[in-house]
Amino acid sequence: MSPIFACAHRGASCDFPENTIPAFAEAVRLGCGMVEFDVRATADGVPVILHDPTVDRTTDGAGPIWELDFVQVEALAAAAGHAAHAGVGIPTLTELLDFFPAGLELNIHVYPGPTDGLGLVDRVCHQIRERDLLATAFIAGDDEVMRLVIDRDPRVRRCLLGSQGRVDVYAELAHEFGCSNCQPHNTITDRAFCDRAHELRLAVHPYYADDIDEMRRLIDCGVDGILTNRPRLLVDLLHALEQLE
Repeated sequence: MSPIFACAHRGASCDFPENTIPAFAEAVRLGCGMVEFDVRATADGVPVILHDPTVDRTTDGAGPIWELDFVQVEALAAAAGHAAHAGVGIPTLTELLDFFPAGLELNIHVYPGPTDGLGLVDRVCHQIRERDLLATAFIAGDDEVMRLVIDRDPRVRRCLLGSQGRVDVYAELAHEFGCSNCQPHNTITDRAFCDRAHELRLAVHPYYADDIDEMRRLIDCGVDGILTNRPRLLVDLLHALEQLE
């Protein structure tokens, strides 16, 4: 990865249906150093790529993901208003990991349902181990997800989320959980935060920035990467800055 990397938030989600193969294909084509995606489980325990607790916003279906079995989820269209991609579906974690090229940094945001936290974390950890992704993938989540990852396999890298409301202790908490990464909200990210996180050996990639001015501000703060819904814009900016060096 370049000194500062572009992380495609749910893929190239401004131009393609979020959390779908076309969105991630565009992120790969652009040369993003990292991709971020969300994992939830169906009623029968299949890890799928979905941000919301329900399928209502991004598909032609309705209901909580944990109340739908995989056969029902597989039948849903997930174009989310992108007419050019009508018929695209919700990928499984297996399908998405099969798609990604080797060496791409994977920012895997795990969202447990009401009762499936341990099972979902266990399945994601298993995929990371089985595919030899310990060096290039990490699980992002709240405090409870961090505890579950540590319980299932402490070798799996971690990124604590939930910076808002605890700005003064967020980096220290991430360090206490043994995290390799932290993902602060962009509004709390400044030079002092980045310096402290780096003292604790934490990589810093805020979420998110979709305009040039905020991207430049975060770069000046000393971040390692930036999550964005507009990866083309960030990649072009990083290339332009490299030319000035």
